[in-house]
Amino acid sequence: MSIEKQVDSGRRGLLVATCAAGGVVGLATTGALVSTFQPSERAKAAGAPVEADISDLKPGEMKVFEWRGKPVWILKRTPEMMASLAKTEDKVADPKSEKPYTMDMPEYCDKQSRSRKEHSDVLITVGICSHLGCSPSSKFAAGAQPSLPDDWAGGFLCPCHGSTFDLAGRVYKNKPAPQNLDVPRHMYLSDTKILIGKDEKGEA
Repeated sequence: MSIEKQVDSGRRGLLVATCAAGGVVGLATTGALVSTFQPSERAKAAGAPVEADISDLKPGEMKVFEWRGKPVWILKRTPEMMASLAKTEDKVADPKSEKPYTMDMPEYCDKQSRSRKEHSDVLITVGICSHLGCSPSSKFAAGAQPSLPDDWAGGFLCPCHGSTFDLAGRVYKNKPAPQNLDVPRHMYLSDTKILIGKDEKGEA
């Protein structure tokens, strides 16, 4: 009797262990399947619209968001920054953005500020230079600086080959970059929340 009990006990132990192991494998497999059907953050960033919160963005400051694997700059311009756009009008190569880079400028954007008229102080642009795809650096302070002209009004400088852009993302004349920075389609969900990559007509 004692031998039979030991055998039964051993079998029961083996059966329990086998079931437990199978359960773990089953759960692991289920977890893998579930995660397969859920879009990853990278997949969302690759194509889906991105919601940007600018509630903490102060005049003169810029925030960077990722959309389709590219940096999108949101710059809240000061009154002085806005005034500089008239001064750079005759110095930029394409003041009315008639020669798009990779996307047409949305029709609801003002030609000079390159932003929605109801939020004219907010610039939304893709931070990729139209020359060789480098990402320019912000140079918002006006005045003479290294690699910049003495009458610099503020804007962006591409460190790769020296292309310069004004505070509306318009490229200056006689620079390697042939086109202005892209302005993606976008819409305001509120005064402080912006949807990048989608507007009233649908996704970009």
